[in-house]
Amino acid sequence: MALRVGHATLWVRDQDEALAFFETLGFEVHEDVKNGEYRWLSVASKEQPDLAIVLAKPGYPMDEATSEHVETAVAKGMLSTIVFTTDDCFAMYEELKSKGVEFTRPAGERGYGVDAAFRDPSGNEFRLLQTTTQSANS
Repeated sequence: MALRVGHATLWVRDQDEALAFFETLGFEVHEDVKNGEYRWLSVASKEQPDLAIVLAKPGYPMDEATSEHVETAVAKGMLSTIVFTTDDCFAMYEELKSKGVEFTRPAGERGYGVDAAFRDPSGNEFRLLQTTTQSANS
């Protein structure tokens, strides 16, 4: 018996806009199910199809005040925690930048590896990381 992560939720202001953005990143629709007011929309990468990102819009079943708080926090980039990894951060940075992805921090050497930061249309900020091989005890 094993416990695995299958889905992670990302709050977005517009699901179709978020889907287009993730398609720019190379992700594909994993699930798209509508049930009344609610839409379950998730995407996954071809390289990691068993981990889906749910593109969730604040609203039903949240009350209006909670929904507004979530939307405000998303717009400020305060609710995103996704770190994408790559073998070549500089090349991926250039590729995504050429596709119109808005970077808030260019790719650069850091003590832990090479990283960059970018935003989606909802305001979520993500990290792009190429780690250096290093022991946890170093």
